[in-house]
Amino acid sequence: MTTKTPNRLIREKSPYLLQHAYNPVDWYPWGDEAFEKARREDKPIFLSIGYSTCHWCHVMERESFEDHEVASLMNDAFVCIKVDREERPDIDHVYMTACQVITQSGGWPLTILMTPDQRPFFAGTYIPKRSSFGRVGMLDLTRRVKDLWKNRRSEVLDSAQKIMEALKTFEKTRPGPPLDLHVLDKAFEALGKAFDPEWGGFSSAPKFPSPHNIYFLLRYWKRAQRPRALEMVEKTLRCMRLGGIYDHLGFGFHRYSTDRQWLLPHFEKMLYDQALISIAYLEAFEVTQNPLYAETSRQIFQYVLRDMASPDGAFYSAEDADSEGVEGKFYVWGYQEIINILGPKLGEMFSRVYNILPEGNYLEEATRQRSGKNIIHLKKELPEVASQLGLDREQLERAMLEARTKLFMAREKRVRPAIDDKVLTDWNSLLILALAKGGLILKAPELMEAATRACDFLLKYLKDKDGRLLHRWLDGEAAIHGMVDDYAFLTAALIQLHRTTSEKKYLDEALAFNQIMLDEFWDPSSGGFFFTPNDGEQLIIRKKEIYDGALPSGNSVALGNLVSLGRLTNDPTLLNKADALVRAFSNEISQAPPAYTYFLSAFEEMQSSRE
Repeated sequence: MTTKTPNRLIREKSPYLLQHAYNPVDWYPWGDEAFEKARREDKPIFLSIGYSTCHWCHVMERESFEDHEVASLMNDAFVCIKVDREERPDIDHVYMTACQVITQSGGWPLTILMTPDQRPFFAGTYIPKRSSFGRVGMLDLTRRVKDLWKNRRSEVLDSAQKIMEALKTFEKTRPGPPLDLHVLDKAFEALGKAFDPEWGGFSSAPKFPSPHNIYFLLRYWKRAQRPRALEMVEKTLRCMRLGGIYDHLGFGFHRYSTDRQWLLPHFEKMLYDQALISIAYLEAFEVTQNPLYAETSRQIFQYVLRDMASPDGAFYSAEDADSEGVEGKFYVWGYQEIINILGPKLGEMFSRVYNILPEGNYLEEATRQRSGKNIIHLKKELPEVASQLGLDREQLERAMLEARTKLFMAREKRVRPAIDDKVLTDWNSLLILALAKGGLILKAPELMEAATRACDFLLKYLKDKDGRLLHRWLDGEAAIHGMVDDYAFLTAALIQLHRTTSEKKYLDEALAFNQIMLDEFWDPSSGGFFFTPNDGEQLIIRKKEIYDGALPSGNSVALGNLVSLGRLTNDPTLLNKADALVRAFSNEISQAPPAYTYFLSAFEEMQSSRE
């Protein structure tokens, strides 16, 4: 029996890095040791960035990083560095921007080739082992880059220089004029054009939940009294709740749908998605009083408190898409399996209601063939299904509750997907914000208790003696200097806790963290908040994030914080700073308003407070 020898990642705490600790690739963590080796041995750097619950990260590891042929070539040609994007979002943001500059696309795993002084000259995402269909594979890529580095170095360095110039241009912000309310109309109109009237959402496939769009449309509906804004919200939320992107047995949302019908998801569950999506349903419930939205929020919280809560009251980062090496295996069902568990009568009824088919109800992504497996989902809400089937509504709902409970208990006996148990300040803060809002709107004291307990954890373990935040807690250790998202998101959570409880201590903490942001992250020349503090690690560029993607940007959340704190304390300097923050990014936002819907929601609230 051969014993695997660990590489340097064995000394790390990140679950993602530890997944790669026994690869034959001689991985280094990000740090001086790796860069000094690259300089000393005159080698380029192979930088691989991913996260522990990423399906395609697992695929690339199995195909290439665990393969001795590939590893041998990589070790010879490169110094290889692994980064957990969730631990080091600052590094990820820089090199994802480089990937977008080079390839006009991005994703994970993120693959970057760069010089020993960290300047990128090649970027990609998932790369297969072997070249095929015009796509370069790891074997060919490694050989080609070794030859280029040795024999045509000047071309590589020239490419790196041009990419650096493009990055610096890309990152320049030029303050513009104040935004006016017409930008809200432009965002609404653009969302209307992107909206899918049949299935909801704002793209074809893949389709992301995009809760920031929901927040914006709810506020726009209230301001402009445009019925279509609320129609888009309700269509999207209902279709998401019915689809396979929602876990109908254990609750919570998967990361995104690979199709426009919300049927076949990528199955990982991220803490931030649960937080942001639950807020969307809570706010929609406030407006419509539709009990489905309240129930969905409660069920999301039930999932998080059951499966993602640490014993100390904080929350873990994510659940994997894969179990036993297969994506989605934990979540999908065979038709006969369901009949065996529920019995013929209840099993047949459940299958009719939840669209379970003997041949399977979705196509495998790779083969485009029926899988023989089923994703539990609805095409219509249960009352409508009861009417179609000629059944009593309450009787059907009781039967389906019984069936779902039995299937959930059976599923609990399966091998669970791995959980990434690191505690992140920014993501926990979003969940605290959601729980505090949920406690208030749903009149649920248990949610408030969970919110305050998690907040107490962050303030105890992730705030240093100088009052500054740390980004990550794992195995009893807090580490990595806090970034703008940590400060902005926790400040927002504290503001919501203050509003929910009326306790002054939360407002005091929010003001303190907001002041640190202003002192350590604000750009005094062009305005806006940098992603890293003044004394943070110097990377090839110092970024400002404004795009509201899977997470809202720190600048977007900070705008809402400045407005809220300015109003709560009657401090005009905070409202003036909010004006400066809007002007810092007004040019970018005016050009593409729907890319900044969280920012625009905060801007709308700022305008409303002045009317």
